Amino acid sequence: MEYLVTMTTLVPAGTTDEVVQEVRSREAARSRELAAQGHLLRLWRPPLRQGEWRTLGLFAAADEVELEEILASMPLRVWRSDQVLPLSGHPNDPPASRGAKGTEFLTTFEVTFPASASEQVVADMKAREADRTRELAEQGHLVRLWNLPPTPGSWRALGLWRAEDGDALQAVLESLPMDAWMTTETTRLTEHPNDPASSKA
Repeated sequence: MEYLVTMTTLVPAGTTDEVVQEVRSREAARSRELAAQGHLLRLWRPPLRQGEWRTLGLFAAADEVELEEILASMPLRVWRSDQVLPLSGHPNDPPASRGAKGTEFLTTFEVTFPASASEQVVADMKAREADRTRELAEQGHLVRLWNLPPTPGSWRALGLWRAEDGDALQAVLESLPMDAWMTTETTRLTEHPNDPASSKA
């Protein structure tokens, strides 16, 4: 199973730079080990406020018990709190990314189906959405797609995308057939020095 983990680090006041660098070096080494084991899939930095130290991580584990063991094994955990979001398979998740160039973005979709929409209309819309996501994956824009835990009356999904910039991504998202039924929240991502994808490049 895959999980998106928001990791927020708060270094205690009075901690020397030498100690911080030593812990970060051990964190980088442990990240490489977890990547080699297939547990750490990706790392990103989201937009940060002044003095904030946050990382988004995509992890794979058999269950939340194993995930906690993985997270607890990371040296920065002594200063860090983790927020875990379980992810499940999405029928439109592309089999493989074509590696298009561009900035990466995470998007959270919340789809609310109109009460007036018949089952046939919803089914047709889902089929059109599947066709369009396949096209966007072939173009290199859609990298991954997961289902999120639902909320009452709506369906939620998480997408990993690549686009030249935020405006280009917005145009891509607006091309989705379900756009009129969706509320979308977008997070621009930047590279993390310990990202396994960077080490494979």
